[in-house]
Amino acid sequence: MKLIIGVIVVLGCVFGGYVLSHGNLAALYQPFELLIIAGGATGAFIIANPPTTIFAVLKGLPGLLKGNKYNKQTYMDLLTLMYNLFAKARKEGLMALEADIDEPEQSDIFKEFPKLQKNHHLIEFICDYLRLMVGGNMNAFELESLMDLELETHHHEAEKPSHAVTNASDGLPGFGIVAAVMGVVITMGYISEPPEVLGAHVGAALVGTFLGILLAYGLAGPMGNAMAEQAEEESKLLECAKICIMATLNGYTPQIAVEFGRKALYSHLRPSFAELEEHIKNQKK
Repeated sequence: MKLIIGVIVVLGCVFGGYVLSHGNLAALYQPFELLIIAGGATGAFIIANPPTTIFAVLKGLPGLLKGNKYNKQTYMDLLTLMYNLFAKARKEGLMALEADIDEPEQSDIFKEFPKLQKNHHLIEFICDYLRLMVGGNMNAFELESLMDLELETHHHEAEKPSHAVTNASDGLPGFGIVAAVMGVVITMGYISEPPEVLGAHVGAALVGTFLGILLAYGLAGPMGNAMAEQAEEESKLLECAKICIMATLNGYTPQIAVEFGRKALYSHLRPSFAELEEHIKNQKK
């Protein structure tokens, strides 16, 4: 929804201001200029990126229509899930978690949070490190180093689509200039024509520069930034889980461990201590 509103505002203000200044919209209709710009940028995008990144961009762009995937409720569910896992381990021992982390889709604890279950990266991250705690002899320093390495790798991979779109947006003004120059070359063939004919061709050439800049700074660039923001949100979810696990590994009680995770959240997504405590109590009922 935010993407649609933004696009409407950008196009509405740009073209609306043009029309209010007595501009003729028909003069901006230059499909071949658009073909040069969009086609050239698409080709450069394909050359510059591996297939995995290209498919990730195609998969991620529709997600911009949905807006932010994670809200305060998501983080309260995550912290409650971590609390329930840690409480079971503290009461029955770490080995009691073995069935839950081996088959999280069958676990009663994980089933209480169906939305989180759909996030395979998150569930895999939690189960992998709880499994290392259950069956391994790694100390806290080694486990944290491994977590940081995985989070860095995940964040780098998640940001590739946004970087690809941003780089493509940086090239759009250049392709706009290419289209404009080619339009000027065509215009030179009409140099002997009357001024009104020559002026129409010059105007068509200038539209190429206009379209390149508009597509770059009005659409593609902001979309790349929005994709980067979504990647950051995904990383924050994993970081919250990591902090909770590390607090438990260092011997803190489940309540204190999830408090560590709560403090790591952005202020607009962070539930209060009372909100989280109430949510945990409601899940127990």
